[in-house]
Amino acid sequence: GKGRRGGPRRGGSGSQRERDSMPVRDETSAGGLVVSGLAEAVGEDGELDTSRVYVALIGRLDRRKRLLWSMPKGHVEPGEPRATTAEREVWEETGLSGDVFAEMGSIDYWFVSEGVRIHKTVHHHLLYYVDGILNDEDPEVTEVTWTPLSRLIERLAYADERRLARRALDRMPELARAAKREERWTPR
Repeated sequence: GKGRRGGPRRGGSGSQRERDSMPVRDETSAGGLVVSGLAEAVGEDGELDTSRVYVALIGRLDRRKRLLWSMPKGHVEPGEPRATTAEREVWEETGLSGDVFAEMGSIDYWFVSEGVRIHKTVHHHLLYYVDGILNDEDPEVTEVTWTPLSRLIERLAYADERRLARRALDRMPELARAAKREERWTPR
């Protein structure tokens, strides 16, 4: 099952001594944000209109049946490059095909699952939208949605993902201008 996000548990099951004697396992995941309309949202003045750029988020119900929005992600298979995992997991969880064009950074946290302390590292990427239509057929996903980049931070449920998204937003105007320059010279 999926563990809870964030730092060490307060209270919860087992004493500190029990946790210290548990086996520890490292897990690595990758995922990210599919970005649509980046080049098109750059005005003649070179400014980026973030309300015209869209990113794909997944929603999952928590134990209290609240819908929590986050970035799609999943387990890195042995020998699989992280960018490939990000593209595969985004496709599996959203129905969208994307190409990785930048790294967003990573998040790591601990949780306990079936008597094992797990240290999980998640590597997030930015992906250009290639094609596909949103679908929530993945059993782990309740809902998928396109969200305006301008509303991304307020939509994300987890502080660590909001932190990565803020850093990505700071870089977005520069990435958008680069995308616009490339698009101009790409034969259609």
